[in-house]
Amino acid sequence: MSTVPGAGAAAGAGAAVHRLPDIGADPAVTTALAADLDAAGFTVDRVDALWGTEAAASLHRGSRVAALRALAAREPSPLGTLATLFVLGLPTSRADAAAAFPTAGLDAVVAAGLLTADGDDVRPTVDLRPYAFVDDLGAGSWWIVSDLGELALGHAISEEHVLGIGGATTTLSGLQVPVAVRTVLDLGTGCGIQAMHARRFAEHVVATDISRRALDIARFNAQLNGIDGIDFRYGSLFEPVAGERFDRIVSNPPFVITPRRPGVPSYEYRDGGMVGDALVETVLRGLSEHLEPGGTAQLLGNWEYHWGVDGLDRVRGWFADTDLDAWVIERERQDPTSYAETWIRDGGTKPGTPEFDTLMGAWLDDFADRRVTGVGFGYVVVRRALPGGTASLRRFERVPETLGSNPAGLGATVARVLDAAAWLAAHDDAALATTHLTVAGDVTEERYYWPGNDDPTVMTLVQGGGLGRRVDADTALAAFVGACDGDLSVAAIVGALAQITGVDEQVLAADLLPAARDLVLDGLLLPA
Repeated sequence: MSTVPGAGAAAGAGAAVHRLPDIGADPAVTTALAADLDAAGFTVDRVDALWGTEAAASLHRGSRVAALRALAAREPSPLGTLATLFVLGLPTSRADAAAAFPTAGLDAVVAAGLLTADGDDVRPTVDLRPYAFVDDLGAGSWWIVSDLGELALGHAISEEHVLGIGGATTTLSGLQVPVAVRTVLDLGTGCGIQAMHARRFAEHVVATDISRRALDIARFNAQLNGIDGIDFRYGSLFEPVAGERFDRIVSNPPFVITPRRPGVPSYEYRDGGMVGDALVETVLRGLSEHLEPGGTAQLLGNWEYHWGVDGLDRVRGWFADTDLDAWVIERERQDPTSYAETWIRDGGTKPGTPEFDTLMGAWLDDFADRRVTGVGFGYVVVRRALPGGTASLRRFERVPETLGSNPAGLGATVARVLDAAAWLAAHDDAALATTHLTVAGDVTEERYYWPGNDDPTVMTLVQGGGLGRRVDADTALAAFVGACDGDLSVAAIVGALAQITGVDEQVLAADLLPAARDLVLDGLLLPA
């Protein structure tokens, strides 16, 4: 998702020259096209059923053979034609293509920049595929246009490539807080998917990008799916919204750390044009100026580990002297070699080629020169304090484990943690002691015993949703949580446990109250 100009590097290593089509967003065409896609049954489930789960998995791994064999065994249909053109990225006959667009008309779809026609051959110029999701408002589905990928092109992608739906897409859309607000900023909108998700909970969305092509595609996607209320603006980082504030900011910025060296391609959708993780730092430092009081932000990012300097400590420093609550969750850490390999392959350069080896050398030289020992990836959640308030949440943690079950994403968890942090900040230990707590409905307890022993050796509180927290509990904490049914106050429970165990009540309270705060923040315990 582009936000700042690239470094002007040469075209992707080994890439053939590929002119990207101009995308027009005539409302009449997008409305008619949507009718054709709907009439053909161009949905995720129907497309998967065309070739089956095994072929779909093979296609995900980069092979079209199984899908093509499955299509060959079926009678021609508009759905099969659409899937061949836009999912497989292969040509069809003019007659089949015309039959797939009875409302829009083949000529109009060609004029919109989605197809080219040469004699009897009709070829796709973009990727257009169905997309299904679930959020707190329920299930939904859209059609999303992006640029053709490496499989369809047969060579490395262009530096101006506009990315479609990927893992980062669904991660960030799931992180968006599902609470109605007035305004949202999508910084670096790319194909527009985050702005479209944001619009479901916002009255008005501003979507920015440094790539005019990305804005054209994003605008087309919004119109194709009948989504209004999004203002698309061209420009770098926060420049298009200078002086404006928003209730929410979402961003999947171009955070990939790329050497700023001649011959290294700079892809607009992922490379921010700055050295190291400076772009992520710039975005995070700019949030306070563009959030309304109480406003929140959800972002993805990379951060570097340097010799003797922890990556999360570096991120913590970016929030120093701000009025922002900050919750940073590192989900993965890669060594320099693995990181370089990942992103060189992402651009379509094949391992084992001279081009790949040259790029690996450039990446490793850059990391060595700047004393980078690793790169972290994760989520960043921010909230600006209310007037007169101060930051009450500064949490920087590593959560590499499998998360809990979250069919609608982590957005509700993010909202709950932010609310819990504010609640805890407003309740000192005396106030907490008078509170009645209940155990969240997704919490269970695991117990482990030595054979023949009646007393458990390990007790673990397990969160079924959210981040899937696992909290080891001693006897006192397990008993405390078990008694939190909303009937007794925290102080009453601590007093009763002190009498049963013979432990001094103040000593027990000093042990249990901090643990109770952590459990409230993590969502295992809830204020009644």
